Amino acid sequence: MIDHYAVLVYAGFLLLGFGTGVYGTLIGAGGGFILMPVLLLLFPDRSPDELTAISLAVVFFNALSGSEQYAIMKRIDYKSGLIFAAATIPGAVIGALNTAVVARPFFNLIFGILLLAVAVFLLLQPAIKENRKPPTPRLGKFTVNRHIVELNGIAFDYSFNAVLGVVMSFFVGYISSFLGIGGGIIHVPALVYLLNFPIHIATATSHFILAIMALTGTMVHLWAGAWVHGANETLSLSLGVLLGAPLGAHFSGRIKGHWIIKGLAVALGLVGVRILFPFFAG
Repeated sequence: MIDHYAVLVYAGFLLLGFGTGVYGTLIGAGGGFILMPVLLLLFPDRSPDELTAISLAVVFFNALSGSEQYAIMKRIDYKSGLIFAAATIPGAVIGALNTAVVARPFFNLIFGILLLAVAVFLLLQPAIKENRKPPTPRLGKFTVNRHIVELNGIAFDYSFNAVLGVVMSFFVGYISSFLGIGGGIIHVPALVYLLNFPIHIATATSHFILAIMALTGTMVHLWAGAWVHGANETLSLSLGVLLGAPLGAHFSGRIKGHWIIKGLAVALGLVGVRILFPFFAG
C-alpha cells in the first residue's frame, strides 16, 4: 500500500533540493547555507553531526553537477582549485569530527552569527567590476598569475597570493564541514575580495573545490557513524540538486556578478535572523 504522506514528504524534499541546486550553483555556494537551516527547523531533535552529514552529502552532489556544467563553460581555474581543495581536506576532516561534540543550541548560535557576519560584510563591500583586460602582472615570491578563457571567448586575467589562498582554504574547509554548509558562502567572497578572482570564475572554481571538500567531510561523517538516519531524505534532496544545478549554472552567465554577491548577502541575512530568532525571543 502506498503511503501518500511519505510520498508528499519526499516530494517536498525533492523540491527543496531542486531550489537548493539552482541557487547554490548560481552563486557557487553549494546550497548548504539554504539546506542546513531548513534541516535545523525540520528536525529539532536530531544532533548537529547527523544533519551536517545529510547536508554535506547533498552539497557534494550539487557541487559535482554544477562543476560539470561550469567545466563545459570553461570557467574553472583547475590549477588554483586543486591547490585550494587540497588545503581544505585537513580542515574538513577536523571540522566533521568536531561537530559530534557540540551541543545543538551552541551550534545554532554559531551558525546564525556566521551567516549574519558574512551578509553584513558583503553588503558593505563596493561593487566589483569583472576584470576582462590583462592587468600588469604582479611580481612576488608567492604571487600567481592566471589567464582563463571561457567557452564564449571572454578572457580573464588576475593575480593572487598563493599562501593566503592555502591558509584561507584550510579554515574554509573546517568551518564548512563543521557547519555542513559547503563553504561557498565564505570561499566565493574570499576569492573575489581577498584573492582578486573575477566573480564568475570564483563561483565556478568554488564549486569545483566544494565537490572535493564535501566528499571528504561526508566520508568522515560516514566513518564516524553520524549518517545512521536520513538516507531517504538525502536521496530525495540529492536528486533535486542534480536536477537544479545545471539550471543554476545556466543562469549564472545571464546575471551580473554584482547582483550575485548582493543576492547572496540578502539570503544569508534572512537565514541568519531566522536561526537566531529563538535566542532573541527569549
